[in-house]
Amino acid sequence: MKVLATKIGMTSVFTEKGLRVPVTLLQVGPSKVLDLKTPEKGGYHAVVLGFGARKAKKVTKAQAGNYKKIGTEPVRIMREARSEEAPAVTVGQALDVSLFEGVKFVDVTGVTIGKGFQGVVKKYRFRGGPGGHGSNFHRRLGSAGANTDPARVWKGKKMPGRMGGENRTILSLEVVKADKENNLLLVKGSVPGSRNTLVWVRKAVKRT
Repeated sequence: MKVLATKIGMTSVFTEKGLRVPVTLLQVGPSKVLDLKTPEKGGYHAVVLGFGARKAKKVTKAQAGNYKKIGTEPVRIMREARSEEAPAVTVGQALDVSLFEGVKFVDVTGVTIGKGFQGVVKKYRFRGGPGGHGSNFHRRLGSAGANTDPARVWKGKKMPGRMGGENRTILSLEVVKADKENNLLLVKGSVPGSRNTLVWVRKAVKRT
């Protein structure tokens, strides 16, 4: 099962052997289980998670009634986490970093930092042309296709365009430390997204 977390930023820690390791700090929850979907109820298994606090005056009466029924405070963000099997959680339960106690590797999913409209040299690492003053071909695309036949650009051609802002999953990140007191998860390496963005964290599917 995956849970919501906030990317705090990056820092470095030292291991017992004295090695300096770059880590990303993830604030894991606490996320509240607001609802459970089943094949009979919604057509599939899923958990509706609430993350962050929200002022009570900013929710409708209907929403306030639902929160009161669950026994939790209003949340700022609601997300749905699908699963193939029925999750072993209950409505109103709080999920935090304790879920990753004893876990060595995790997968983190987030939205990459948007780079805007970029050329092929930056977007696809094209080599480009000569750098001399006499050259008229520096960082340009070059030929985009054939002439009369097929008289079009082939589908999938790498061309300038929007870069970043896409969902990416980094697999098998090593867990350096799980800080229960501050609800922080320290993972080795970088994860997608900028500071203070939401990411999904789950136990690694390829490594244990």
